[in-house]
Amino acid sequence: MIDYFSDLIATHSWSAVKLDLYGYKFYTIHVLRKPWSMPALIKPPRAQRLPDIVSVDEAQRLFAASRILSYRVFFFTLYSLGLRLGEGLALSVADIDAQRRRVHVRDAKGNKDRFVPLPEATLAVLRRFWRTHRNPRILFPSRRGGLQGAAATTATLDRSTIQAALRRITASIGLKKTSPPTACATAMQPI
Repeated sequence: MIDYFSDLIATHSWSAVKLDLYGYKFYTIHVLRKPWSMPALIKPPRAQRLPDIVSVDEAQRLFAASRILSYRVFFFTLYSLGLRLGEGLALSVADIDAQRRRVHVRDAKGNKDRFVPLPEATLAVLRRFWRTHRNPRILFPSRRGGLQGAAATTATLDRSTIQAALRRITASIGLKKTSPPTACATAMQPI
């Protein structure tokens, strides 16, 4: 049986191997009424996909096409700090350490915290943006309730709305990348 699955792994996709494996599991448990033990050689492949890296020029076009200030600042922050969408949404005012020029990213991938460098341009943009909403805790407060509601809200920007806006903006500027903008932006001009 192990030879069969070894050959199958070499010639078929993991989804095809899983179908056969789960069929064999069902047969072993329900027909033969034997305890199931997964063959040791069968392990899912470790697929690593690299994100699409947006160039500085493409990022600046994306920022310029963002008409809503909170989205423009959010995209700029993601790009300049190299953050994932969820990491950017989870940022709080307390996570920005202007004195040490770093940002504390909490509960990142793998539930790990990390520090990322804070470029001067990003700090300046975040300071200007914070002056528009003045929420004491949330860096990117929800847009519901306008500027008056932003100062007191406990909700962040909506993930699905940001994703939809990013799709619209990238389509409008003809950007063919599929991933959100993440890369280092040391040579970038502030928005």
